[in-house]
Amino acid sequence: MTTKRAKQSHPMDERGRIVPLPDPPRKLDRMQQFTHVSNVNLTLNAYYRGQGRNDVLVNGEGYLCTSPGTRSNLVVPDCVVAFGVDPEAISNRNGYVIQEVGKPPDLVLEVGSASTGRNGYVRKPGIYAGYGIAEYWRFDATGGQHHRVPLAGDRLVEGEYLPVELSTTEDGIIWGYSQVLGLSLCWDHGRLRFYDPVAGQYLLDYSEMWAQRDAAVGALSSAEARADTAAQRAELAAQRAELAEAELRR
Repeated sequence: MTTKRAKQSHPMDERGRIVPLPDPPRKLDRMQQFTHVSNVNLTLNAYYRGQGRNDVLVNGEGYLCTSPGTRSNLVVPDCVVAFGVDPEAISNRNGYVIQEVGKPPDLVLEVGSASTGRNGYVRKPGIYAGYGIAEYWRFDATGGQHHRVPLAGDRLVEGEYLPVELSTTEDGIIWGYSQVLGLSLCWDHGRLRFYDPVAGQYLLDYSEMWAQRDAAVGALSSAEARADTAAQRAELAAQRAELAEAELRR
């Protein structure tokens, strides 16, 4: 099935190349956020690519604005998710320009840090609601030192954000359901995880993907060492080729 993407046009230079937005300033405490932000990007990108979708943007690090000339309410989200867009074009632009993409992102996630925590729950909700972003989530690995709470989600209703209902399991995992993603976001003792209620399991994060891959390679190597017929070796060679192809896709 082909999903129609939002029409996108970009300003070009004299050589016909897309003019990128400038790089945002880097925060001094970025390392506090990096592991969580990169894990979110890798986990969700792998999830949607596994579904065969190439019209989903999961990224951050660039400016989010309404138009190229806008300087008011210019923000740098930790992670944006948008469906029905051209991810490559947005990445080439080095930021998300709503007028050019033709729609706002569907979801924004902020990861708390010492320098950005207060903005996450004081200033940014009004900005993101004004942009028309359907869901705004906040994750604080410290359990609330930066965002006052470990996890929070807001859903846009008639132009205003209303809090997403959160629950806590017996073992202390805090979770809430995202209608946009069709997944639950979970604060798991300082770790952000995504739970698929349809499959009844957590999405694999980056470290788990590699652990699964290493286990598969180890089992395959052991089987190859025990193979004593040409047919067995041929079958194992085909399995190794499939594993390599899956790794390239990831």
